[in-house]
Amino acid sequence: MPDPRIEKLADVLVNYSVGVKKGHLVRITSTPAALELVNEIFRRVLAAGGHPFTKINAEETQEIFLKDATPDQLSYLNPIAKFEQETIDCAINIWAETNTRSLSSVNPESMRISRGAKKPLMEIFLNRAAEGQLKWCGTQFPTNAAAQDGDMSLSDYEDFVYAAGMVDQTDPVAAWKRVSEKQQRLADFLNGKKDYRVVAANGTDVRLSVAGRRWINCDGHENFPDGEVFTGPVVESVNGQINFSFPAVYDSREVTDVKLTFKNGTVIDASASKGQDYLFKMLEMDAGSRFLGECAIGTNYSIQKFTRNTLFDEKIGGTVHFALGAGYPETGNTNQSGLHWDMVVDLRSGGYIEIDGEKFNIDGKFTREDFPRA
Repeated sequence: MPDPRIEKLADVLVNYSVGVKKGHLVRITSTPAALELVNEIFRRVLAAGGHPFTKINAEETQEIFLKDATPDQLSYLNPIAKFEQETIDCAINIWAETNTRSLSSVNPESMRISRGAKKPLMEIFLNRAAEGQLKWCGTQFPTNAAAQDGDMSLSDYEDFVYAAGMVDQTDPVAAWKRVSEKQQRLADFLNGKKDYRVVAANGTDVRLSVAGRRWINCDGHENFPDGEVFTGPVVESVNGQINFSFPAVYDSREVTDVKLTFKNGTVIDASASKGQDYLFKMLEMDAGSRFLGECAIGTNYSIQKFTRNTLFDEKIGGTVHFALGAGYPETGNTNQSGLHWDMVVDLRSGGYIEIDGEKFNIDGKFTREDFPRA
């Protein structure tokens, strides 16, 4: 019997998250593991009058490519992929890995070249999204591999995923609209302010300017589940130390105990207890990879457990995250890079966030009752 939560998730993604309209060209991307959800999304795009097409990727081919391709092949920009990015109206991405460590033995240099080659695609994507020409959303389909990363059984992980997206509720869209209202009050409070500081018990103490930047309410339209407000810092304003609380996972690679020191916007020192070589390669990707493109506050208090999945981990209520590399143009941040790597700092024991000298989040909890709460 089909899981009714999958049907609800498909409905929310098509009709709320990206809002498919008649005539929209909609790309649905996933792996064979998520075909049940892909098919439900496909049906609903047709019902909305859109034109769906699918890209079903085998994880193994990416591993073969990164291991066997020559430098020329790694740096090749596929013109068909570029045309897609310039043409589609909506993109729905479903992450459904059957092996979350499939790229662990790939040479970091190959990954750096391949990621760097896709920079133009990322720029097209971000610019079209900022201009409202492209609606997109990414979500997770529960798989055994993802459940294992989160130290859960598959059934427990399914419950975790669907509860985080509130698709286990009678009316998920109404629930997300209530979340949106509280997050918008937080974004409105932050907009127009300048000096942002994050301090955590693990030694993090970083200051940056958000003057002239726009804080954006993430309420299920681009990530699902969602639950954050974010902006992009004034690039050269970042100074101080960020020590990330959880392993940072990117392209199947897990990098542990990441510590970054910033001076006038640039990472001037970096270290990790595991995966340091990979971290260094990513920092060397291009001219923008040593700068911050995003700073954000996690507001989804139904997510409290670290699962080695950035989609969920960056939303944990009581945390903040920062992204190395590309910024989102709609925030006002103009940093360009083939990298966008989110890393999380936990504030729930001894941390705080300060804006223009006012502490508005202490120990992972907002000081105002009309902001997001557990």
